Amino acid sequence: MSSDPTGHPEATAVEQLEHFGLSTYAARTFVALASLGTGTARDVSRVSEVPRTRVYDAIDELHDRGLVDVLQSSPKQFWAISAETASRTFEHELQSRTELLRTALSELEPVERRAEQRGVWTVDGQIAVTERVREFFASAEEEIVYMTVEDLLTEDLIEGLSEAGDRGVSIKLAGVSTEVQDRIQDAIPGATMFESLWVWSDTSAGRLMMVDGRKTLVSALVNGENASPSDPRSETAIWGEGETNSLVVVLKTIFTWRLDTIEPDE
Repeated sequence: MSSDPTGHPEATAVEQLEHFGLSTYAARTFVALASLGTGTARDVSRVSEVPRTRVYDAIDELHDRGLVDVLQSSPKQFWAISAETASRTFEHELQSRTELLRTALSELEPVERRAEQRGVWTVDGQIAVTERVREFFASAEEEIVYMTVEDLLTEDLIEGLSEAGDRGVSIKLAGVSTEVQDRIQDAIPGATMFESLWVWSDTSAGRLMMVDGRKTLVSALVNGENASPSDPRSETAIWGEGETNSLVVVLKTIFTWRLDTIEPDE
């Protein structure tokens, strides 16, 4: 995926349009028209490297998606909708498809998920791990204990913690800087801060968490600062659920010991 759309806007636009289901020729044609304003099949072919004979097929595809208008002249003229309108169109389409997917998958889920997950499960990539953490936050009913490095405590996770706090969930947090602690306490006044079990900068640890004493997760940053968040090598985590789950038992013992050593006014 292109990391710098300002450096190669045409290539980035084509790539993203393909992700939204357009054929390569249709994507190139739309990008060409976006830069031209209006144009004929000859104009599009000249700037897009789409064979002229295929421009008409691409226009039909774009017209069906509501992305271009056609002037019935000789030769025909084609006009692309604005970047803002195109983005809004794809955003609505994505939301609709997401809702359909959520509904379909919800129908497939068992009525009650198993509360006891045998074994230890793995998840790779910072984005995927963050989503799992957010899911665990959303499921919390009584307590969240969360230790993390500062860079992984993102605004969406702070929001998730805040929402849990609003539900009456006890929040205990460690491993962040004083500045971040202040920010957390502004968002979640009832959160309790405690000292980490170790100096995080001396390890590759990413996060440790325990939810309601029966769901735990631990992660490591496995490829340093050079890894993209979407890279499966950027972070890897293991998690377990259930009071007798081996990972839960071990981490619960560690957390319980640490929290029991905290002074009431600490």
